[in-house]
Amino acid sequence: MATPIVQFGTSRFLQAHADLFISEALKDGRALGPITVVQTSGDPGRAKRLKALAMKAGFDVRVRGLIEGARVDDVRTVTSVSKALSTDLDRPEVERVLRDEAEIILSNTTEHGFLPRPADNGSTFSQAMSFPAKLAHLLFSRFAENARPLQVMPCELLHKNGAALKARVLPVAERLSSEYARWLETRVLWVNSLVDRIVSEPLEPAGAVTEPYALWAVEACVGLTLPCAHPALKVVGDLDDVETMKLFILNLGHTYLVENWRRADAPQSFVRERMDDATIRKDLLDLYTDEVLPAFAAEGRGREADRYIDETLDRLANPYLDHRLADIARNHKQKVALRIGGFLAFANRAVPGYRAPRLEAILARHAD
Repeated sequence: MATPIVQFGTSRFLQAHADLFISEALKDGRALGPITVVQTSGDPGRAKRLKALAMKAGFDVRVRGLIEGARVDDVRTVTSVSKALSTDLDRPEVERVLRDEAEIILSNTTEHGFLPRPADNGSTFSQAMSFPAKLAHLLFSRFAENARPLQVMPCELLHKNGAALKARVLPVAERLSSEYARWLETRVLWVNSLVDRIVSEPLEPAGAVTEPYALWAVEACVGLTLPCAHPALKVVGDLDDVETMKLFILNLGHTYLVENWRRADAPQSFVRERMDDATIRKDLLDLYTDEVLPAFAAEGRGREADRYIDETLDRLANPYLDHRLADIARNHKQKVALRIGGFLAFANRAVPGYRAPRLEAILARHAD
């Protein structure tokens, strides 16, 4: 069976995100087709997982958390992965699938996978290359054989990730052929997206445990093709709006909880333990209502922000998720500047003279 979706990366995040969404959509005939997963690392320790991803019986994703305050704990079987290959062991087949079958490429090789490496300057493919350099070499046979258009949709947590991947692929491609680089520039659509889902632990040999909340926000562009139809997959006009809401509600809430936890020298270890305290939960809700929501409302996004706040409170209170406060507290000063200082600047652009006393006090405490 042909696989119009080719996914680079075997992470548990993709298993509980894109792979699950496409699996659910395939059951209703609302997905482009099944997936070929490609491991780029060549890590032999992950060979068992790679093989398990393409088992006919599929793999499980366990969804655990809160939806509108009610506990959810269910298992969903993912059957969207049809083939599992490795660039180290199966490169000719990877190139064939990319040449003859692929319509959409997905990736999540981590931000580290995007970083340039000395091997990127080589004239032939090498396992030591970064992911963008590998992709440049792997797609060359498609260009040489048929030069059919293609869509690339990275899921790495980088700002404007499609543009970022394109910018790293093109210099490598230019060294191979200027005509090839021109094809990548003009006939390949590089799509920006933002993904959000906490995938807390792996299952063996494949699968994962995840929260109910999920988002795959895709920036609208001419010629866009979606890999599937799914409630979590949303086309948006501007990803900056999505990033702003995540940064100034979810991430700001994390930093606010940690600030008060540190000042109180409180004994709790996890976010959910803080949220179990009715006084702390009400204080956070009051902060959102009094100091955060009005800024979004002034931009005409009040209703959307209100819904996101409700979802955020469920996520923070997830009884199954051990999200350590100490982990969030790393680089706390920088996070205060980015999340709270950034929000206050955003709010003052929306409403000159905007007041947020609790947030202003936190920012002042961490001022140089």
